[in-house]
Amino acid sequence: MLVPKRVKYRRVHRGKMRGEAKGGKTVAFGDYGLQTLESHWISNRQIEAARVAMNRYMKRGGKVWIKIFPHKSYTEKGVGVRMGNGKGTPAGWVAPVKRNKIMFEVAGVPEEVAREALRLAGTKLPVKTKIVKREEVGGESDEG
Repeated sequence: MLVPKRVKYRRVHRGKMRGEAKGGKTVAFGDYGLQTLESHWISNRQIEAARVAMNRYMKRGGKVWIKIFPHKSYTEKGVGVRMGNGKGTPAGWVAPVKRNKIMFEVAGVPEEVAREALRLAGTKLPVKTKIVKREEVGGESDEG
């Protein structure tokens, strides 16, 4: 599972999930991508479940890019602990994902295989998603 090697602070603020992603809104590496339509925390377990589902469906053919990383810790207080006494202990890691972020990309497989693999990955995640295709930028220019 994805976890940071080390962090400066073990406990972090929750933060805000307003607006849409600043970057990573286009398919950059692969041919198809899985784009989120909502903002949410995606845990490292959910990322791993989506990755396994994609790789199993593609029978380990093609290439998968994971474009999110769970760098934020979340905390939980123990069972039966009274109010107060500070923040709880870190319980896991999440990737804060904003609206329109491309989370996964796939290449090297036919379109129907890629679409089904990304659909299966989307079912493992707590957000609504859509599958997007890479848009070819550039091409022939008619200068001169």
